Amino acid sequence: MADLTPLFHPNSVAIVGASNKPDKIGNVIVRNVIDCGFSGKIYPINPKEPKIAGLPCYPSLVEVPDKIDLAIITVPAKACLDVMEDCGKTNIKHVIVITAGFKEVGPEGLELEKKLLFICKKYGIRMVGPNCVGIMDTHTPLNATFAVGFPLQGDIAFISQSGAMLVSIMDWSKTIGLGFSRVFSLGNKADLNEADFINAIADDPLSKVILCYIEDVHNGKHFLEVVSKAARKKPVIILKSGTSQAGAQAASSHTGALAGSDLAYETAFTQAGIVRARTMTELFDLATCFSYQPLPKGDRVAIVTNAGGPGIVASDTIENTGLSMARFEKETLDALRAYLPTEANIYNPVDVIGDAKADRYSFALEAVLKDPYVDSVVVMVCPTAVTDPEAIAEEVIRLHQKYPEKPILTSYIGGVSLAKGAQRLSQAKIPVFTFPEPAIQAIAGMVNYTRRIDSGAEGEAIRFDDVDRNKVKAIFYDVIRDRRSVLLGSEAAAVAEAYKISAAPVRLATSPDEAVNLSLEMGYPVVLKVASPKIMHKTDVGGVKIGLNNEQEVRDAFIEIMENVQRYLPNVIPYGIEISKMMPKGTELIVGMTRDMQFGPLIAFGLGGIYVNLLKDVSFRLARGITHGEIAAMIAETKAATLLRGYRGDKPADMLSIIDMVARAAQLILDFEEISEMDINPVFAYPDGYSALDIKITIEI
Repeated sequence: MADLTPLFHPNSVAIVGASNKPDKIGNVIVRNVIDCGFSGKIYPINPKEPKIAGLPCYPSLVEVPDKIDLAIITVPAKACLDVMEDCGKTNIKHVIVITAGFKEVGPEGLELEKKLLFICKKYGIRMVGPNCVGIMDTHTPLNATFAVGFPLQGDIAFISQSGAMLVSIMDWSKTIGLGFSRVFSLGNKADLNEADFINAIADDPLSKVILCYIEDVHNGKHFLEVVSKAARKKPVIILKSGTSQAGAQAASSHTGALAGSDLAYETAFTQAGIVRARTMTELFDLATCFSYQPLPKGDRVAIVTNAGGPGIVASDTIENTGLSMARFEKETLDALRAYLPTEANIYNPVDVIGDAKADRYSFALEAVLKDPYVDSVVVMVCPTAVTDPEAIAEEVIRLHQKYPEKPILTSYIGGVSLAKGAQRLSQAKIPVFTFPEPAIQAIAGMVNYTRRIDSGAEGEAIRFDDVDRNKVKAIFYDVIRDRRSVLLGSEAAAVAEAYKISAAPVRLATSPDEAVNLSLEMGYPVVLKVASPKIMHKTDVGGVKIGLNNEQEVRDAFIEIMENVQRYLPNVIPYGIEISKMMPKGTELIVGMTRDMQFGPLIAFGLGGIYVNLLKDVSFRLARGITHGEIAAMIAETKAATLLRGYRGDKPADMLSIIDMVARAAQLILDFEEISEMDINPVFAYPDGYSALDIKITIEI
């Protein structure tokens, strides 16, 4: 990817559309660049002004005698094309287009944006925007925006697709003392997008956390490649808006019906190691905790409180967020028992009771911090007549400095009487919350991040060399030639066979005699199903007969199915009757696939058969790059995992073969992009292997 250093650390900046009028964006940007303390050269560009803000003004970029690293454009949209040509002619390689009036206003604006991008491509220019607020770097320093003021210096990098949200957050951040390293407004993302900036920040030593607000992703595959690497270097926290079901396409398969409009983002974020925030509050809670505190080594949380009720609330939240209540070792319990009043609770949560002063808090907090079975601590303070919130804050700060390897979060449950103590904690970069729930949710976010990064789920992507792609190509060719999009069961079974997916044999019969002969070859008992892509629910029309054990039953079933279809669906002409071997019962599973426009195919795993829509016990992963570890993790997320491990005396299922099946299904749908949906349901899992009973494949024609 391109080097974006001149965007963040330019030696010279030109502002095209600079103005002496205070109410003009061009004036605000010039003032912001000057006021932030930028040490490089500044060139205002305006043919009507000799000077702006005391600086010599030039009529155009081509008139500037020196090299320009960064141009900021604020002229009207149509004029931007000529300015961009000037950038190309003067070898300016990095440009920020603040101007609006492009694709966000309609077709005419879209055409203008395409022309602007064409000029950028012609000259090798990297562009931020158009229709953006600009960028900031507090360490350069550079304020190339029209935002009010300049943020405090810190180690949080913030990328926002919303300009209004960005300027609001910058203004708000000063009230709580939150600092930033870099800030980017994406605008229309005609050229540079979120992946480009995340990639740049990943190697920035002055940025500890990457924070994003996005409404969409420009290129799903590229985004995941970049963010997966970045997330292994530092936390990437994203708030993705537009998560409603509106606009989700209806799907004909079970898998497609279970996949909501936001599922692909959820799955992609999980696989990439992204920490997902659900609200603006959570976004900045997480940012603060990742920035201020060390990563927890595990999920064991201890609570120190002076009130029982809030301690119980916190304990419930710990359990509900998937964390664990720390269990203290004997030495810790003995120390707490010896020091604390008899009314105190020495077990987690540690209740130092309402008359606790700073010394009692200090002893209890140090005792739990020293405990090897504690990974993080939440200190809770409720106001009483003897509570000294400032003194308690000082002890928390002192002990955090003494035990810097364990995160400490605080909850000052109150208002005016606790304000000074809370302010002191914030100044010392110890996160302080009014209530315990968001503090614990922030810990959960940190723990989930470390689990994801530390897990072996990345591994090597699975590929098989023993598959027969040509056989599948031939099957799909015949289906398309027949002007069908849904494969017959016999065709789907042949596709599975080509990819070494173990399935019950399925053959197509067009007469009772052929059905009998095929049944004899397979061996009884057998199942008969009508073969027609136009019949979605075969049992509803009497199109399925199971448990057939002899020649006469097969003949009778063949004739009866044909008569049933003729009666219920007189306009449907079946291709015949499919004969399949009736397999012994096993644990019923589903392996499915649906294709997302942005991130590609999603593969699903869960309880199958009648349980699919009833329990919706399904876990999803992106098929691309899937590993053995990912498949094992997605299986473990379902209730099916309990059954597969052996339930109430049943033997455990053959997990390795199930993982192999999911991996082969993933490769199939990656190898053939024309597959739009696939359901393998049910799959019977056995102690030794598995068998796919019913396979549905839909392709695009």
